[in-house]
Amino acid sequence: MTLPDLNLLQTLDVLLAEGSVARAAQRLQLSPSAMSRALARLREVTGDPLLVRAGRGLVPTPRALELRERVAELVQEAAVVLRPAQLPELAQLQRTFTLRSSDGFVENFGAALLARIGQQAPGVRLHFLPKQDKDSTPLRDGSVDLDTSVVGAATSPELHAQTLFHDHFIGVVRHDHPLSHGDITLAHYAAGRHIAIARRGVVGGALDAALQPFGLARNIATIVGGFATALTLARGSDLIASVPAQHTGNLRAGMHSFELPFAAPQITVSLLWHPRLHADPVHRWLRGCVREVCAALRQPPPA
Repeated sequence: MTLPDLNLLQTLDVLLAEGSVARAAQRLQLSPSAMSRALARLREVTGDPLLVRAGRGLVPTPRALELRERVAELVQEAAVVLRPAQLPELAQLQRTFTLRSSDGFVENFGAALLARIGQQAPGVRLHFLPKQDKDSTPLRDGSVDLDTSVVGAATSPELHAQTLFHDHFIGVVRHDHPLSHGDITLAHYAAGRHIAIARRGVVGGALDAALQPFGLARNIATIVGGFATALTLARGSDLIASVPAQHTGNLRAGMHSFELPFAAPQITVSLLWHPRLHADPVHRWLRGCVREVCAALRQPPPA
């Protein structure tokens, strides 16, 4: 079945509202002859004359009167469908978002993010999901709305990414640890007893690789699965935790932090999302909340 030209709906709406070919032509910025041709097409499509001569003017037929209100509603609805989506009233919004993040992000930024969202949209809930791997499938299938990650070779190229902050590794010890006084040399750092963080089963990594050119290696006393656990152990012992500064700002309160005495690995943490959510007004608002919270809580380098 061949569909009629839906552009004729707007023409019909204006013709029935104006009751005049000349005024309708002026309103639609058409010539009177073009509007007359459009009326002829409408008569052919509807099988009704729609507007007929009565003295010096035109009057609507019963069919035109029947259509007038309905056509006006259709044109208005079409305009709503085709205009860019608008951000709804946040105070009335009821929606749950899933944010997948690496260890340390929720502990450091989660409370501030929930507070910001709660002020504007108390009906919005966040489901924080721990990041087990860099698989992009959850973003693609919609089970995850946002992801915080270091973009790498395993990151799907179809995803949108925006930098949240740059981070680097620092050393952290309890406030009265021997390393909390004086300068820290490579020898002092390497000689200490360390907490290694094995994320996704990988022990060591970039930190130990950075020490190799100096012929040094950390003395690993224990292995844990995340930054929060490493800092908890360091807080109550003589062990040294080496963690990203921005990810752990709140978790290091009351502890002594120091810059590592060698070129520490630098990382860039980004916010990732799937293209199908890029234009969604509420998702765009949520992304803004995450960026603003991360910017507000960025930690200065250790003194």
